[in-house]
Amino acid sequence: MNLGISMQKIRNIGIAAHIDAGKTTLSEAMLFLSGKKHRFGRVDEGQATLDWMPQERERGITITAAATTIAWRDHHINLIDTPGHVDFTVEVERALRVVDGMVAVFCAVGGVEPQSEVVWRQAERYRVPRLAFVNKMDRVGADFFRVVEEMKEKLGANPIPVVLPIGEEEEFRGLIDLLRLEAIFFGEEESFGESKRAPMPLELRREAQEEREKLLEAVAEADPQFLELFLAEEATAEDLRAALRRATIAGKIVPVLAGSAARLKGVHGLMDAVLDFLPSPVDLPPVRGTWNGQEIQRFPSPEEPLSALIFKIQADRHVGKVYFVRVYSGVMRSGANVLNASRGNVQRIGRLFEVHANERLPVEELSAGVVGAVVGLEDAHTGDTLCAEDSPLLLEAMEFPSPVLDLALSPARRTDADRLSRALSALVAEDPTLSLRADPETGELVLSGMGELHLEIVVDRLRREFGVEVVTGAPEVAYREKPCKPGVFEHKLVKQTGGRGQYAHIIFRLEPAAPGAGLEFESQVVGGRIPKEYIPAVRKGVAEAMAEGPHGFPVVDLKFVLLDGSFHEVDSSEYAFRTCATQALREALKKAGTIVLEPVMIVEISVSEELVGPVVGDLSQRRGKLLAIEGKGSLALISARVPLAELFGYATALRSLTSGRGSFTTRFDRYEPLPESLVPKVSKRAVPV
Repeated sequence: MNLGISMQKIRNIGIAAHIDAGKTTLSEAMLFLSGKKHRFGRVDEGQATLDWMPQERERGITITAAATTIAWRDHHINLIDTPGHVDFTVEVERALRVVDGMVAVFCAVGGVEPQSEVVWRQAERYRVPRLAFVNKMDRVGADFFRVVEEMKEKLGANPIPVVLPIGEEEEFRGLIDLLRLEAIFFGEEESFGESKRAPMPLELRREAQEEREKLLEAVAEADPQFLELFLAEEATAEDLRAALRRATIAGKIVPVLAGSAARLKGVHGLMDAVLDFLPSPVDLPPVRGTWNGQEIQRFPSPEEPLSALIFKIQADRHVGKVYFVRVYSGVMRSGANVLNASRGNVQRIGRLFEVHANERLPVEELSAGVVGAVVGLEDAHTGDTLCAEDSPLLLEAMEFPSPVLDLALSPARRTDADRLSRALSALVAEDPTLSLRADPETGELVLSGMGELHLEIVVDRLRREFGVEVVTGAPEVAYREKPCKPGVFEHKLVKQTGGRGQYAHIIFRLEPAAPGAGLEFESQVVGGRIPKEYIPAVRKGVAEAMAEGPHGFPVVDLKFVLLDGSFHEVDSSEYAFRTCATQALREALKKAGTIVLEPVMIVEISVSEELVGPVVGDLSQRRGKLLAIEGKGSLALISARVPLAELFGYATALRSLTSGRGSFTTRFDRYEPLPESLVPKVSKRAVPV
């Protein structure tokens, strides 16, 4: 990475939106206009550089977040293009964790769509400053100001247009720059995005003046420094630009731009806006971490001690695992030793790379403020912190949603069993929303993911990248179990075999934990009733027992409090206490009973108004709970909460109900208790014991 560039001239941005809003097309347009590419890669023709996976090019969708670096106006823009499909929302989560700013892309026709809301909330959680780009202004039905209103209503944002479209749909021919009150007219399509500035058309001057007044008032309200200039009527266009930048970085305003990425219209202005309004690493507060209970901060400077976050892992059959990192402070050098603060061990940095999609350019070092890649690490995971050995800190961890769909896998050839296991382990390490376990009854491997497309892509990658053919079962809902009620239990393991036996005795309290808590383990043992070295073994035994509850599903959200017990000087061991804990929890769950939990999805359905009745009736038969019905032009948008188990085959059913005119999207919402009457139908045990 070029260390000669000033930190003020670096922008780390993510591009995110609902599927088909045009994120990747916009990224490709930016690559082309910056000179990074000499050909404009079109998504629908499978030519997009950032959609480099075969699965992406075949389907015309983004599956994995792709990073690249472009130069614009003597600045470096590190850009991460993210997926829009809900099954791959983890890719957006990882990107937004490490970027400094985001470009949210909205379709001028579709407006604020369901996944738009999801990525917006993710950006809010990480306090990422945002720009909005209303794309596809040349499409039939495009409406710039309707999208702006939807951003206010649905996102609770403060969107402020900084441009005014000149024409819409086929008549979209330019923009009015509200900062300078000049018109920008686009050239013909074959002019590759060229534009020229000119005086505003007379018929738009009044509207432009009104919109500029709204812009000035909004910025004055958000920025006290600009308010004084505004009241004194001394504000220049540069004052306005500087104030708008401060308000954007503070999260008080979202500047809104417009264009058509596929025709390279308005993209120049967006790239300028990225530099003008989104922050450089030095514009943001120092990154904060902790160590030994103390809060530590690092400023974005090469002179500070190293701090970096692994935000993504990619399996590569040639070089092994590729770790994508954001360097927050210091300098990461090839061959140097670093502390993995999350794992508590020292690791050696192998080779370092600057990344362009699936291409990697070797570099000697990565400096503060940049995104790059590392190979050669051992025992490192997504979300781990890498830092200087003599200045440790632990950055905030990343959270990922639980998988909702299971798929049983087995190798097509018995001789491929080991290869399949290794390939799946590599893919699970790469994707935190995948999990893998063995079914103790059938011996099959069970892969859990975020949806049918997610699992379909994994199976395809096993075949193409790892050369392993697999046999799959039908996808199944990933049910879970949690304890019904609290209780105190006791269990004793006593085995005498003639020699050294096994002895362990525990008394514990079992109770439900909060949703998403997983396992909460606490020891209240005093007086050495159970030696301290055996306590971790009890926790391991509990974790092992949670792999399968009384109904055959993994157990979640459980609190285990070890109260008391006893041990034998000769016959007690870690193995004995681990075995005792496993048996104890299984017995306790049988006695206390468990609630079966099912994944519930938010479903958004778009249909013509006359079909609302039949669609709502069908949802109610699927145990759906209606949330809202909203008019959107001639269409109605129906929102409902529906159990995932009831959505298998829904695409076919909706096509039949609407004669092919309805469409829908789903996203995971939460786990909820399955009705008691349905438990026997889904339980893996004929009679729960």
